[in-house]
Amino acid sequence: MKLSTKARYGLKLMCYLAKEEGKGPISLSTIATQIDSSDKYTEQILLALRKADLVKATRGANGGYFVENAKDISVGSILRTLEDDLVIVNCVGDNNSCPKIANCQTHVVWENLYKQMNSLLDSMSLESIIRK
Repeated sequence: MKLSTKARYGLKLMCYLAKEEGKGPISLSTIATQIDSSDKYTEQILLALRKADLVKATRGANGGYFVENAKDISVGSILRTLEDDLVIVNCVGDNNSCPKIANCQTHVVWENLYKQMNSLLDSMSLESIIRK
């Protein structure tokens, strides 16, 4: 499994905002520069993260983006937001769409991988990874 560029930049973006937590809103262009991305691509990522309520925003001349409580934001919640719920195959997760699960000998592999991966990512908070 390979994570998308969107997920990798999104996690970098969230780490940057977590490091700046409490310092006020940060402009789109500053965030884009810090994560080495274009303004347009960064804005797309921020839109998805805002929709999931992982990022907050304020408007106006001193507006921008910020996170609150980085200790309560898991890496899993970020990656699931940007990677279609981290579903690695169609027979796992909430969108269980394979009609052959009952007779599939490999389903247990995919189900266990999905659960373990999500458990690991949920155990890591933004605050814990920026401290390392």
